[in-house]
Amino acid sequence: MSKLSKQDKINIFHQWQLGYSPNYLARKWHLATTNINYLIRLLKMHGLQILDQPHRYYSAEFIETAVELVLSGTKSVTQLSVELGLKSSGMLFNWMRKYKENGYNVVIKQKGRPTHGKESKQKRASTKDQPAGTRELTAAYRKLLYKKTASLGARPKNEIIAQAITELRHEYQVSVTTILNAIAAEPSLPQIARSTYYYTLSKTDQDQKNQSLLKQIKDIFTHHQGRYGYRRVTLQLRREGWSISFKKVRRLMRRFGLVGNCRNKRKYSSYRGTIGKIAPNYIQRSFFAIRPNLKWYTDITEFHLNGQKLYLSPILDGCGGVIVSYAISRHPDMKLVMSMLDQAFAQNPALNGCTFHTDQGSQYQSPIYQRALKLHGITQSMSRKGNSMDDGLMENFFGLLKTEMFYGQESKYHDLKELEQAIIKYIDYYNNERIKYRLKGLTPIEYRDQALTN
Repeated sequence: MSKLSKQDKINIFHQWQLGYSPNYLARKWHLATTNINYLIRLLKMHGLQILDQPHRYYSAEFIETAVELVLSGTKSVTQLSVELGLKSSGMLFNWMRKYKENGYNVVIKQKGRPTHGKESKQKRASTKDQPAGTRELTAAYRKLLYKKTASLGARPKNEIIAQAITELRHEYQVSVTTILNAIAAEPSLPQIARSTYYYTLSKTDQDQKNQSLLKQIKDIFTHHQGRYGYRRVTLQLRREGWSISFKKVRRLMRRFGLVGNCRNKRKYSSYRGTIGKIAPNYIQRSFFAIRPNLKWYTDITEFHLNGQKLYLSPILDGCGGVIVSYAISRHPDMKLVMSMLDQAFAQNPALNGCTFHTDQGSQYQSPIYQRALKLHGITQSMSRKGNSMDDGLMENFFGLLKTEMFYGQESKYHDLKELEQAIIKYIDYYNNERIKYRLKGLTPIEYRDQALTN
């Protein structure tokens, strides 16, 4: 815009105020649209009086502050140029280029020509002292990397290398080229290209703008005690009003080491052979139900703690996976199973048409158990022998339960009483608070209530 006079710039601004578009003005004045937009933004913010300012000298402190604002990534170069009142955004771009070329130092070029012979003397002195400086820089570089990584066995990331080089530059007041040359003299040290160094140092940390999101992710992960992976964390964020993708949450969780618990296999089996009547498999691995109380599942799982055993027998509804009722005991006997049934029948009196699926455990072959189901109009179904996946929903629940509150956490429980209370607390959490990806971010109770109202 240097070829424009002051009056030209005023005319462009007034024409824009009258409704002419920047594209039209750019064609009329034979300028780039970006230049027209910049002029308009500059005059809107600072007024026409900024055109009366004489040529301004910018100090090294001013330039360094402007460059640091660019590197912080909070605002664009154009926006910062307008706020600083620069005649064009190209000035700030030039400062950035020279800042990088001078090893991330602000260098104000001295006016006039250098004294004859002075420059060559400085070069000869620098060359003479270079061997000693190289050894010193190499040792300092090695020490910094070891401090940052606690080991030199594996190649550190470019971010760590760039940070070490920048610290050396500030400490020894030398250029980036000098440091890179010193490092190159020692092939055993981690190397980095000059262009890679500049890119790594100047690129904006893409997660700076995600600090509030990252805090919420950590809060969700901590609240659920590491039980949520990135899918459930994303769904919980969406419940709280965030518009976020699974991919972004996964990247943030991986970067900050937020990894959920791993599954373990259950070992207990209630199978004792054929001691009673074996029911057909009516489920045929069609586990899910569109309404509550159409398909129920049960099994018994075993907890080992300090040489003692605790047994849990729950009923799981195929509609949403709600735990309908459960019983806990130190013995996997009929009392445990019948106590579970009594609770379920008391809470759900109308069960005609319900199919109740189990494995071929001895308790479920018992005439007492089978008679109780028949009295309530329930159809009994059993898995095929040796096919644990026929009862896959219960297998899945037990896997979640033990992974999220027991495996690797046994030391938290001093006795079976504490473990029993933890199981009770977890089942309440599972029913009412733990969202499911398969249920589109709903909890089992929410999904069950929704099915009842539809």
